[in-house]
Amino acid sequence: MKNKYMPTAISLYLNYFIHGMGVIILAQNMEALAKHWNTTTGGVAVVISSLGIGRLIVLLVSGWLSDKFGRKPFVILGVITYLLFFGGILLSTSIAVAYIFGILAGIANSFLDSGTYPALMEMFPESKGTANVIIKAFISVGQFGLPLFVSFLVANSIWYGWSFVLCIVVLLVNLIFMVTAGKFPVANQDAEVEEKTAEAEDKPVSKGNLWLDGTLFILYGYVSQATFYLVSQWLSQYGTKVAGMGDASSRALISYYSIGSIVCVLVTAALAKRAVKEIQFLGVYTLISFVSLLLMYLFPTALMCSIMSFVVGFSAAGGVMQLGLTVMSTFFPSGKGTITGAFYTAGSIASFTIPLFTGMMSDNLAGIFLFDVIIALIGFVLAVLITVRYYRLFEKNQKGATTHESTSR
Repeated sequence: MKNKYMPTAISLYLNYFIHGMGVIILAQNMEALAKHWNTTTGGVAVVISSLGIGRLIVLLVSGWLSDKFGRKPFVILGVITYLLFFGGILLSTSIAVAYIFGILAGIANSFLDSGTYPALMEMFPESKGTANVIIKAFISVGQFGLPLFVSFLVANSIWYGWSFVLCIVVLLVNLIFMVTAGKFPVANQDAEVEEKTAEAEDKPVSKGNLWLDGTLFILYGYVSQATFYLVSQWLSQYGTKVAGMGDASSRALISYYSIGSIVCVLVTAALAKRAVKEIQFLGVYTLISFVSLLLMYLFPTALMCSIMSFVVGFSAAGGVMQLGLTVMSTFFPSGKGTITGAFYTAGSIASFTIPLFTGMMSDNLAGIFLFDVIIALIGFVLAVLITVRYYRLFEKNQKGATTHESTSR
């Protein structure tokens, strides 16, 4: 079906293609940046943690403000701030300076999230889960392509900075379109329509318990981000130093991981069209994440790492976090910007803390992956609890609606 917001939606997705590169660009250029900044790979890991700080600084408030002032200003702010990050890293000559620009990257990500996720749910109210999961597909394409591009630069002894320049050029072109032609729906208009429809039909509106359900979703936001963020930052190093793979082969693990996430988006979108609900994916995907990481830890061979990189990409990075946010919007239908801010603030805490923990464990890569196995197990437990709460609330509302209907007759 035609949708007048489709060109803007494509532009929003393109931002996340570059974001996918931005998330791993420091890790993929870790050796070159460590040399340029006169530090170690552990020092670069500390700079990577600054992205989480940037997200923490503005995400919660930017989500709330996007509910009040609209989505477009925050998307534009996100693109501009990302441009400052990519350019600033190229100009940085020390960890201290790079750390500041890393914070800007986190701020940029927060602005994009607070504007983009609510906007897509409002642009496609009948397929919110699919619209959000497609974001992950574009992130994954970026994460698939960047390691190949960096490998090409390394193999041909070309300046690593071209990977940053590529991101700058794409964002500039996208920014021009967004400013001149981007169209956005009115913030939270779809939620108001849903509430009025429910009132007109005398049906109860599904709303979760702020403290119980809110806490579960916040914890899930942290764990789901931590699970795939840890893998994306250390998978190549794990392949080289634990599985004994060559440089090109270990970098390719990230590409397998990204392919897995892309396949998951396609599978999820196809199943969603067949009336499979977002909640039904959470427990299954988090269980697969746990098992695949456990196998990679127990059997660190080149073959196992290659296969499980695809599987963990499918299960942990294929949009499960976006599905979690979509389910949360079902529990709390009003204020999508605010819940996006709260959910992804938890994720940003993970982005900040996980690199610090793993940076201290950088000499024990097997221990880093065991840490991720434990995190994935916690994620599965949380997914089960959220699923139980969802069906209890759903059945309660269904019974309420049925009882009211019977009384009216």
